[in-house]
Amino acid sequence: MRLTEELLAPRGDGAAGAAAHGDAFGPAGDPAAWQPVTTPAGEFELVPVRLERDLGVITRWMNDPAVAAFWELAGPESVTAGHLRPQLDGDGRSVPCLGVLAGRPMSYWEIYRADLDPLARHYPARPHDMGVHLLVGQVANRGRGLGGVLLRAVSDLVLDNRPRCARVVAEPDLRNTPSVAAFLSAGFRFSAEVELPDKRAALMIRERAHRTQL
Repeated sequence: MRLTEELLAPRGDGAAGAAAHGDAFGPAGDPAAWQPVTTPAGEFELVPVRLERDLGVITRWMNDPAVAAFWELAGPESVTAGHLRPQLDGDGRSVPCLGVLAGRPMSYWEIYRADLDPLARHYPARPHDMGVHLLVGQVANRGRGLGGVLLRAVSDLVLDNRPRCARVVAEPDLRNTPSVAAFLSAGFRFSAEVELPDKRAALMIRERAHRTQL
């Protein structure tokens, strides 16, 4: 890990402190209740995944070679279902969603409590840090700046609907240069290189204070 001043600061207790940090989402912060937003690419909203409705399309996206190289979930629907079910049946600290742009599902998101996630063992987590994972599921939507537009919209949604959250974090694979670039264009800053169990990641952070300056 490449240390910055931020990573030398006292860290939170991460996943072990779930009880102290309260519930994961709560009614006011449930993505299902978040309103659609207008983006330069059209109206966008997060729709929580329903396995019976969405398993097929998410499986197709996971089997796209450009996605499979980083998500490592290629295979039959049972593999995708095995990734989704623990979130859907869990305590709400991670919510899988479809990103629907102009009425069309075109991306997959995971909105999660980063301070209650295993990620918190690898960076100085603060209470109520939120995290995002993203894949753009259609080739036609890649390579034209759409990822950055949507990441900005989603991080705005998180900050608007989670008043106790001061930071949105992400940990894209360092090898995934387009993903890192999309986070940068969405107002995230590169904080550190972090060695995770399955990858070397770029720790990206977008702070509420920074949003007010945009």
